[in-house]
This record gives sequence, C-alpha cells and structure tokens, in this order.
Amino acid sequence: MSRFDNVFEFDSNLNGAGLKVGVVMCRFNLPVCEGLLSSCIAELKRLGVADGDMTIATVPGALEAPLVLQTMAQSGSFDALVALGAVIRGDTYHFEVVSNDACRAIMEVQLDTGVPIANGILTCDTDEQAEVRMLPKGTDCAQAAVEMANLQRALNQ
Repeated sequence: MSRFDNVFEFDSNLNGAGLKVGVVMCRFNLPVCEGLLSSCIAELKRLGVADGDMTIATVPGALEAPLVLQTMAQSGSFDALVALGAVIRGDTYHFEVVSNDACRAIMEVQLDTGVPIANGILTCDTDEQAEVRMLPKGTDCAQAAVEMANLQRALNQ
C-alpha cells in the first residue's frame, strides 16, 4: 500500500527464495567475524536463501575484502553480496585508514557493478563493542542484502 495517492511505492521484500548471495568474511579478529558470519547465514536461511545459493569467501582483513567483492560482483553469479569484518581501534592512525578505505572501496564496487553490498565491517573502539554488535549486524546485513537484491530486480523490470 502506498503512503500517497497516485504515487507508486516499492514495498520492502525480504523473500530470499531464488536469490544468490555471496559473503566475504575477513579473518582478522576472527571470533567476531565468525559471529557475524553465523548470524548472517542463519538469517539468510530464515529469509529463504537456499544453502546452495550461498557462497562464502574469506580474506585476511578488511582491506582485502573489496577486491574479492569486486571479483564476485563482476562474475554475474550473485544477486547481492555481504562484507563481514571487524576493525578494532588501536593506538595508531591505522584504524582510520583501514576503516575509511575499506568502506570507500566497498561503496565503489557496489556503485560500479550495480550489485548491492551490505557492509558489515564493524568499526569499534573495543573488542567488547564488537562482540555486542556482531550478532545484530550479521542479521541486519542479511536482511539488507535480500531487500536490496529484490529492489534492484524490481527496478530493472
């Protein structure tokens, strides 16, 4: 139902049946990343994405994720992608460089390829913050990936 008379509005569609979703998980801060992955995969399944329609690739860290996301997006094999990782603030400027460059590069891949990417690379001050955020963020990314894949399909019809 549209909120406005005579205005078409796309509905949110969280039906993952038939969608092919790729997930790139960073291995740096592995316990947090595994938590992100487990909640993401569980939610993708709950939304109807079949096991055989999911692919997981792992990379060393957040700066390596965009290249693999780009390769996956350019393959034409995926309706949506998910980036999962955790960058925890340390005592140096490295945190800002990794966080900013990984986010920028993921956005570029998404815009250059037209394949939606749910960015679940956490940027936290502490391990404890990352642990609190990992399960909800993994779930949110699964939902965003499915919703955006369906919206892109609807827009392209």
